[in-house]
Amino acid sequence: MSEWIFWLLVVTIFYTYFGYALLIPLIGLFVKRPLDRRDITPRVTFLITAYNEEKNIRKKLTEVLALDYPWEQLEVMVASDGSTDRTDDIVREFRDQGVVLKRVEGRVGKTATQNEAVKAATGDVIIFSDATTVYEKDAIRKLVRNYNDPEVGAVSGRYEYVNPTGAPVGTGSILFWKYENFIKSMQTRIRTISGCCGCIYSVRKAAYVPLPGDIISDLVEPLMVIRGGYRVVFEQEAVAYEETTEKSHEEFRMRIRVITRAMRGILFARGLLNPFRFPFVAFQLFSHKVLRWLIPFFLIGLLVANAFLLDRQFYVITFVLQVAFYLLALFGLGADRVGKKFKPAAVPLYFCIVNTASLIAFFKTLAGQKMVTWETVRK
Repeated sequence: MSEWIFWLLVVTIFYTYFGYALLIPLIGLFVKRPLDRRDITPRVTFLITAYNEEKNIRKKLTEVLALDYPWEQLEVMVASDGSTDRTDDIVREFRDQGVVLKRVEGRVGKTATQNEAVKAATGDVIIFSDATTVYEKDAIRKLVRNYNDPEVGAVSGRYEYVNPTGAPVGTGSILFWKYENFIKSMQTRIRTISGCCGCIYSVRKAAYVPLPGDIISDLVEPLMVIRGGYRVVFEQEAVAYEETTEKSHEEFRMRIRVITRAMRGILFARGLLNPFRFPFVAFQLFSHKVLRWLIPFFLIGLLVANAFLLDRQFYVITFVLQVAFYLLALFGLGADRVGKKFKPAAVPLYFCIVNTASLIAFFKTLAGQKMVTWETVRK
């Protein structure tokens, strides 16, 4: 029985991380859904959701106003989630350049703040951004050209992390997002992606669905758009950059918050898990989200099952390899705590951070805990 469990878990873990990523492009060889992209300039609201971003908001607004898009077709709006520093005052300095401040009182969280801002937006397309994300100059044009296709209701850009300090956890983040971007590009070829990059994604205002404040918008808003009959696509050439976190504890806290909100979001949109109504979307959500969140349980089961098989040399080797992997991650964590960089630990450390965060998020979700607000972490 232990051997059956061991191999079942090995296959499941392999499928979650590698099998699905290989299967999607294989499906794409036989099922292709072309996009009718064309250069268009619809009315766009560029929405920056911010909380206590006085250190970054001036630079962000200066960069956005310099993007390559007709100014008469662009509304720049900052949605301030009850900021208590000088964020709002700095935004008001840009009033003469057409920047709109939408202050939402009560510290209601990012999703609820976005809901209020979208109501006031004048654009036919809403682009969502954070205060520290740097867009390439043509990113807006690359995003909106997809809306020439009437089937498209939301578009995600490509999110690239930069790691100027070489922090191991940052290296892990970069590899993770390269993996994510590859999968999204393959999903788009077939039909639709099932989630967007939170710092660079857009939605037709007519397709936008207000969401509860305790769920993550860049996952669930696209799912609501899909439920409304639209397609959600990935635009490889619309690129945004952001610096990675430098410390493992910062990444860990952020991952717990993001995954908890995502799990609550899937529960909110659970109708899309019905394979009879939404076969491709259900397949994606199960393979790419649900199974991934269950990985920590599979890993624990794999180690325990392996411990019952140590009477054979092969399983001694697999057990030692597992233990060595976790010890390497632990060593990387220790090095991170004292300000050292141990690059060989980058992948094991990030892998363990994400899966430990998933484990904690699972029990937080099970307990009904909500994570609505966020704290700004800046250098």
